[in-house]
Amino acid sequence: MDDEPNPPALIFMSSQPDIANETVSANTVNDHTTSENTTNNRRVIDQVAPNFQDCIQSLGLAQIQRHVFICADQTVPKCCDKADSLAAWDYLKRRLKELKLDQPTSDRPTCVFRTKANCLRVCQQGPILVVYPDGVWYHSATPEVIERIIQAHLLNNQIVKEYAFLVHPLPTHGTTATD
Repeated sequence: MDDEPNPPALIFMSSQPDIANETVSANTVNDHTTSENTTNNRRVIDQVAPNFQDCIQSLGLAQIQRHVFICADQTVPKCCDKADSLAAWDYLKRRLKELKLDQPTSDRPTCVFRTKANCLRVCQQGPILVVYPDGVWYHSATPEVIERIIQAHLLNNQIVKEYAFLVHPLPTHGTTATD
């Protein structure tokens, strides 16, 4: 008998009536996330959510290199004026599109995804902007500062230290926060 406990099972749910909900052990999911099992991983995803394939393709979700979150359009503005946050959000969207960073291209097979967050809970010197997986948190993300972040950080991998107040990258696959 094996002394190691079985890992919990993960249940992939589908709202599609013709797709059976599938239970996969955590070991299977972990196996699927390795590069050598990319095909198997894609098969599981395809079975679970075939109706998402057009969306995945059109948004370039499988090619995301970085994901930028910005605090904007807050329900209760605390870190900055709501109009300032919306101006920053509009600028970020427009510049990523103008620079063709929002979609993979033949010259650059990756892209930068952006998300407007109602509140990133820092609530001072906003708008607050965070770049993942780098985990770089920026304050005072006005259009001028966002341009510097795009040029230095997103295009040239250089943190804009003047506005960064925390650098806490996401753990890489196979490591934990305590490693």
